[in-house]
Amino acid sequence: MSQIFSDADIEEEQKHFSNVIATFQQYAQYSLAANNRRRKDIYTLPQGDKELLDDLGYRQKLQEVDRAILVNAEFLKLIVANPEIFGHDLDSPKDADEDKAGCVALHDHSHGDVHSHSHSHPHHHHSHSHDHANATPDLRTVSKHQRKYKPTDFDMDKLRSTLKQFVRDWSQEGKEERETCYTPMKDALVAHFSDNPSPESRQNIRVLVPGAGLGRLAYDVANLGFACQGNEFSHYMLLASYLILNRTDAIEQYTIYPYIHSFSNLPDRKAMLRPMKIPDVLPSALPAGSSFSLVAGDFEEIYGTEYEEGDFEPQAGQWDAVLTCFFIDTAKNIINYLRIIHRILTPGGVWINIGPLLWHFENNATNDPSIELDLEEVKILARKIGFVISDERTIDTTYTSNSQSMLGYVYKTAFWTATKA
Repeated sequence: MSQIFSDADIEEEQKHFSNVIATFQQYAQYSLAANNRRRKDIYTLPQGDKELLDDLGYRQKLQEVDRAILVNAEFLKLIVANPEIFGHDLDSPKDADEDKAGCVALHDHSHGDVHSHSHSHPHHHHSHSHDHANATPDLRTVSKHQRKYKPTDFDMDKLRSTLKQFVRDWSQEGKEERETCYTPMKDALVAHFSDNPSPESRQNIRVLVPGAGLGRLAYDVANLGFACQGNEFSHYMLLASYLILNRTDAIEQYTIYPYIHSFSNLPDRKAMLRPMKIPDVLPSALPAGSSFSLVAGDFEEIYGTEYEEGDFEPQAGQWDAVLTCFFIDTAKNIINYLRIIHRILTPGGVWINIGPLLWHFENNATNDPSIELDLEEVKILARKIGFVISDERTIDTTYTSNSQSMLGYVYKTAFWTATKA
């Protein structure tokens, strides 16, 4: 569906995307500076205290964290070394510290193998950007802006959350947390289409996964034989998932250190410094004939627009199943989310949900509207819109947590299967 955006829209999108690239590039500088603050704090202490810290190996630990930061930085450079994800064959971005900014470009809403929604709990993090179609940046403008941009703490927090998301979706370490959410959804999907018991018989069953994150749930669904499409909004996730899905040649090809950014609530040094190997499976190893794609952009813009003349694929009634995992609370207006899901499903189609209600726009500073319902109200609303809800249960789960931390958040997530009446 063709959409026209103003020059201001395009300029804002260029600015946001270049800010994201700059955040990736300046990770090492930012993180090393934060760790160096700890070194400076040592010098404020009496000599006796310094000696005690040396006996504990505290300075050595700081050096180990520095080395881990540099390993992360090399991995993050790989992620932003592929701007062709956005439809342009560009030179790889230079390190921001060199005062030579790389050029980046956006891509349109296309069906292709580029992949992935940042649901950073427990903080209220949500990307407010949109991946606009027909937005081709003036690369000189992007480069000029990128030289000037200094990432904020919020930017870096989103980047750190992306590293943790890799653990959840693509590591052996994240399997238990991942499967707590994904397995009930996949089981419900297979049960709903029990007349299609083999992967070969499911190839024409279309499944949508909005808020696809780094793409693992959508990948797993495609691996079951379904024709699966993910939808993602966040540039952080889109860039990161492109690397893992399209530029990975071996299991455990990459090493990251996702837990080095905080020294709080750690039982020992290993809990912070242990490396994570990703991915735990080879994303390119889907069975022959698999259908797996990811569309970049805002869920409501892509799937919520009514049929227009010339639209080659109206979304209404086009999907046999919609799977929402930690997604529906990203809505500004939950009514519209549920209305869209209902409209795009085929008659008798299934909506499978799991997640909390951490309304992302509650108390936002951007003057965005936010409709915040409780769980009972959401279910009543779903029934009023035309869903028949069944298999309701509560599933306790963590989200991108450090399993060895002294502090953990457990969500009592709401799971259900709902059919379109």
